[in-house]
Amino acid sequence: QARLVESGGGLVQPGGSLRLSCAASGSTVDDYAIGWFRQAPGKGREGIACISPIDGSTYHVPSVKGRFTIARDNAKNTVYLEMNSLKPEDTAVYYCNTAPKALFPWGQGTQVTVSS
Repeated sequence: QARLVESGGGLVQPGGSLRLSCAASGSTVDDYAIGWFRQAPGKGREGIACISPIDGSTYHVPSVKGRFTIARDNAKNTVYLEMNSLKPEDTAVYYCNTAPKALFPWGQGTQVTVSS
């Protein structure tokens, strides 16, 4: 079954950086628009960035624009989320899936905790 697996999360201090990876198996990411989503404790899942399969154009929500960057490496069948200048409010479980509609089963995500 095709699926996406997230990795790269961890504990980081405010102002720090992380790079998340979304690796596809059983399918190829270049067939789909891929998005990164996050779910903070007690809140719903929100989309924060996506990348087009056609021209690689990207969109980032205002709360992460200028700090986070979504990118794809089709040769590695992987989509990345580079996160800089992390804030405590970025603490969440991060997921990837097709966008705007999730076509793959949701994975377990990767936990990002921003705390001093």
